[in-house]
Amino acid sequence: MKPMTCVVVGGGYAGVNTVKALLKAYPEEAGGRSLRIVLMDKNAYHLRKVLLFKAAAGEEDITIPFSKMFPEGVQLIQGEATGIEGAEKRVRYKDARGGEGAIEYDWLVLAAGSVVRRPEPEQGGIALGGLGDAKRIREAWQSNLLRAAKENHSAEREKQLTIAVAGAGISGIETAAELAHSVRADAKRLGLDAGEARIVLYNANKRLFPDGPAKVGNKLENALAARGVTVRHGVKVLSERGGTLTLSDGSSEQAGLCVWTLGLLPNPGLRELGVPVTADGHIEVDGSYRIAGFPGVYAIGDNARIVDPETGRIDGKTCKEAIGQVPRLIKVMAADAAGRSAPVHKSYMDVFCFGLGPEHGMVWTRQWGFDIVLTGKLGWKVRKYTWDSASLIK
Repeated sequence: MKPMTCVVVGGGYAGVNTVKALLKAYPEEAGGRSLRIVLMDKNAYHLRKVLLFKAAAGEEDITIPFSKMFPEGVQLIQGEATGIEGAEKRVRYKDARGGEGAIEYDWLVLAAGSVVRRPEPEQGGIALGGLGDAKRIREAWQSNLLRAAKENHSAEREKQLTIAVAGAGISGIETAAELAHSVRADAKRLGLDAGEARIVLYNANKRLFPDGPAKVGNKLENALAARGVTVRHGVKVLSERGGTLTLSDGSSEQAGLCVWTLGLLPNPGLRELGVPVTADGHIEVDGSYRIAGFPGVYAIGDNARIVDPETGRIDGKTCKEAIGQVPRLIKVMAADAAGRSAPVHKSYMDVFCFGLGPEHGMVWTRQWGFDIVLTGKLGWKVRKYTWDSASLIK
């Protein structure tokens, strides 16, 4: 009997968790047919994207080869999907060498993820969007410290010891905290006063963490301050040129390095696939992650607009939502294959985690009408668990 072929496009958090779930759960739903799993990604490795700040602050390896993650039972195609032929149930792709290919599927799961929002080239600075960017940031601040160690002019030394982080979402908060730890440690090693190293986090909102209660935003700001991070509220960095920041309030400030952490955008390649997308570029799905007009095609993770049919709430775009969507997707696929009624999406509970430097973190959730906040080492352990479980690390 011909095997069922499931192609998973994207080896990020949603993709690798889908593959793992299929490997674990499919035999129970096989119906006599074996399963062929194909994972397609432009890289030969899973990138732990939420940890890019660690690669910018140090030399931590945040990649896991797919061959190590899935040593057997999974076919790997290093390439990018370029189009879907719904009637033929075929996905076209371009491989790493630029060659074109196609593969037929019974199921297709689109988990192509998102891309980092980048400023225009003329705005200067470095956006933390990939491994190459992280390396450039790390080399820049290390070079600035060496200059500062030799600089006699106080204003120039202060500039070289200042890093601006533009954008105060979770990524910006975690980047600022991790940089503060590493920069101060290296400054001390070079004989500089570690307290002179300044990390300034520019926040367009009136407070940190507008998605949660003000007291949690205040706790975050106090924790950052204790680690050497100053938060500037209600102001945006417009550009950086030659170490001069132009700000939205009309003022300017000096910084030896500007790191942009501006959030995420849907993968632009989604528009080329031929599936329906929203005005902002997310894949449109129904309450069971199906794509209208494309039988057997589903989308989860941050490349899709996923709405709770009961509450109308739109799911967030972090790895925890993807992890929660995967087991329901597997049940939907099994139900659709068997002609049964499929389950529908339910929103993940509100949980937000923040890394605040090595062995420091904060977690907030609201349950039974109460705010629950975990801080310090316990908060960090929970945050680390979310990172590790998302990347299938035990």
